[in-house]
Amino acid sequence: MSQKKVWFVTGSSKGFGLALVKTLVDRGYKVAATSRVVRDLELSVGLHDNFFPLQMDLTNDSDVKTAIDATIKRFGRLDVVVNNAGYCQVGPIEEVPDHLIRQNFEVNVFGTLNVIRHALPQLRKQRSGHIFNISSIAGYQGMAATGVYSATKFAVDGMSESLAQEVAPLGIFVTSVKPGFFRTNFFSEGSIRAGGNPIADYETIRKNQESGIRSYDKNQPGDPNKGMDVLIRVSESEYPPVHLFLGADAYGVADQKVANVKQEMQFWKYLATKTDF
Repeated sequence: MSQKKVWFVTGSSKGFGLALVKTLVDRGYKVAATSRVVRDLELSVGLHDNFFPLQMDLTNDSDVKTAIDATIKRFGRLDVVVNNAGYCQVGPIEEVPDHLIRQNFEVNVFGTLNVIRHALPQLRKQRSGHIFNISSIAGYQGMAATGVYSATKFAVDGMSESLAQEVAPLGIFVTSVKPGFFRTNFFSEGSIRAGGNPIADYETIRKNQESGIRSYDKNQPGDPNKGMDVLIRVSESEYPPVHLFLGADAYGVADQKVANVKQEMQFWKYLATKTDF
């Protein structure tokens, strides 16, 4: 390539976001990275000419616009947008109160939409660009005690599919990334949040979830650096996917769901297709 692309990455102070930003900076890309605390980014990544740390509240629409405008002013263009910021609200659906559900949607869904709306004018002007929305394998296969989080990621997946069709004629790609378990701090405080009103009937589900979190924390099979290398390679592809399952475990979950859905469809096909006038 004659010119390195300009990246805009949200949620960059930890996890996938930090791994991606470090890799991009090391490879000479121009990177605008957002966090609620800029100092955290500066300490983690260091000071580089091509690194532009930005303080941004994802849920504040004007804040998002300011950050994207500043990126374009600094680097002159915008090529790759990575909507990585988000967190996981856990707990059986009935137990999670309304305000916690809305908070998770505010960050994972509406925050992502804020970034997309303010990035697209520049991408349309260029007639090029790539938007990566970091979903989750939980956005393809719902799991007990993560229903709220799954709902936000299913929303990201559906929105990504629609957006991909809308902007394809404009030379813009959209990829929804569905990672499995990667060894980040996803299961730590700040990335995963509990809370709610415990109901005795869900005690077993809740305990299984808590046990699973403890066993997976710091033991996830995926290497985040290898995962982000895949993301960069996809960004350079001439034919990038709309859906990118990331990790062998993600593929395993997806394959099993496809098989289950096919089996259910076949079982009910005769009755369910007799509905026309």
